[in-house]
Amino acid sequence: MNFDVFEILETIKMNALENLDVRTVTLGLNLFDCVTGSIETTALKIRDKMLSRGSKLVETADRVAGRYGVKIVNKRVSLTPLSLVFGRACSVEEYVSAAKIIDDAGKELGIDFIGGYSALVHKGITAAESAFIESIPEVLASTSRLCSSVNVATTKSGINMDAVLRMGHIVKRIAELTADRQAIGCAKLVVFANIPEDNPFMAGSLHGPGEGDCTLNVGVSGPGVVHHAVENLPHNADLGLVADTVKKTAFKITRMGELVGREVAKELGVSFGILDLSLAPTPAIGDSVADILEAMGLEACGTHGTTAALALLNDAVKKGGAFASSFVGGLSGAFIPVSEDATMELRAAEGKLTFDKLEAMTAVCSVGLDMIAIPGDTTAETIAAIIADEISIGVINSKTTAVRLLPVPGAVPGDEISLGGLLGRARIIPVHTESASVFVKRGGMIPAPIQSLKN
Repeated sequence: MNFDVFEILETIKMNALENLDVRTVTLGLNLFDCVTGSIETTALKIRDKMLSRGSKLVETADRVAGRYGVKIVNKRVSLTPLSLVFGRACSVEEYVSAAKIIDDAGKELGIDFIGGYSALVHKGITAAESAFIESIPEVLASTSRLCSSVNVATTKSGINMDAVLRMGHIVKRIAELTADRQAIGCAKLVVFANIPEDNPFMAGSLHGPGEGDCTLNVGVSGPGVVHHAVENLPHNADLGLVADTVKKTAFKITRMGELVGREVAKELGVSFGILDLSLAPTPAIGDSVADILEAMGLEACGTHGTTAALALLNDAVKKGGAFASSFVGGLSGAFIPVSEDATMELRAAEGKLTFDKLEAMTAVCSVGLDMIAIPGDTTAETIAAIIADEISIGVINSKTTAVRLLPVPGAVPGDEISLGGLLGRARIIPVHTESASVFVKRGGMIPAPIQSLKN
């Protein structure tokens, strides 16, 4: 990759003034060589592999970041879905003990998060997977770095509604177990449709079964850079020019991210996987996806036109990234995590950005209903129905969608919670109170859509 002087100076400006950063370098580890007949022995072998392959991750990332003057915010590890690695059904206590061994390895490495306490149950749940899923609340309540994801649907297989209902109860149980911490355990669980195998972003990161032994994936983010570019356009610029500006900006961000990622991978002696170009906001002022939408001409994010503006943004980001690199993967689009986006959280608090509008927006952007705090008395069945709605958008549109909800015990609409760090704060958003219990309890499979028949 060759860079001219102007491009280097422009990137330095983005980093210093516009919140450009590499959000994460995530080391993916294949764990099938760690499988044994004992879950404890398997966990110990996983720990050994993490400490062996990841021992220099943090120092290498910091060194490369210093060399190029670009922040690398998080260093993470993703694992082969542990429901596959552990294999047999175990007790909750055994799962928790194994999870703590893995979590402690992450602490020893000095990394921020570990992804992969995951299960793929889009077409059915085995006895072992059932036991594994049952352990998720206690595992997330007992660990600090370990994150979980469950894939309940694909466009090819349809939606496993038994799994969807199960996850509604799991989310409620996590909220109860971490009620003293404002249900923060729920921030470490994502329910997916069409989960990608190479996503570097938490909490939904895992190292898919089809991935190699050891791969470095990179997540780069720059909402502030895109906002600055759009804001500086003439007020009479048409939307084609807006899209072109976003595309060109995404191209520059992608180039920087791939350079940093390849350098880190090279120095670690591992394969470079993909670059995930996702506009991932933070609570910092000036690092908001909602600000970009408002810079396009919306009085407030959430008003009519918001979905169209977000569609423009998401498509332009993908086009710019794909032109800059042949290895764009993961999710690569615009994220709308409410608590993590200062302006989005403000618009939700003002009542201008509603739950239903957020759901509509997920049809045209990356991921889905993300980091939304809802009333603590929301039933497991209602949560399952919300999951089913969001997952359906992904299945029908052949895209990844996901749900990360926080039903905060004791909280009512209008209350505010503070989660700290990159998770930000959130106002409790009301949800529909009419019951969907009979529907979600019917169970079974919602069949794959007709567009899945492509052979």
